[in-house]
Amino acid sequence: MKNERQLQILKIIAERPIETQNQLIAALKEAGVSSTQATVSRDMRELRLVKKLGDDGCYRYVCPEEPAEAPDHSARLRTIFRESVASCCTAQNLVVVKTLAGLANAACAAIDSMDVPGMAGSLAGDDTIFLAMADNAAAERFCEEIRELIR
Repeated sequence: MKNERQLQILKIIAERPIETQNQLIAALKEAGVSSTQATVSRDMRELRLVKKLGDDGCYRYVCPEEPAEAPDHSARLRTIFRESVASCCTAQNLVVVKTLAGLANAACAAIDSMDVPGMAGSLAGDDTIFLAMADNAAAERFCEEIRELIR
């Protein structure tokens, strides 16, 4: 849902000039996406949208011009995993990730922010994460990726 909403935001600002968050919220609503001001504000921060002066003399939201401005989720995931994940195993289509005490939620949030192919959902406790994958092969692939990250 978050990724779809953020893609819609990028589409909207590419198609028409958006000067305020309220205009963006209204445009999202027109596109069938209901959202609050706080959520849109967070999305804009994550997307690193900036205001730029247009040819018409009005400021509008745009994507940053430098690709380096885009968040590097894979680096974030690797850092969190190196610091918190102890082990990983599979049980058919489930991936079970063991973390240091109290760090499962942070590691799970990093996983959730990624577009993991074949992941149906996640659940985190204090030191354990369960990931439901589409099938056994997807579970094995992702578990192997996790093992590579923590080596």
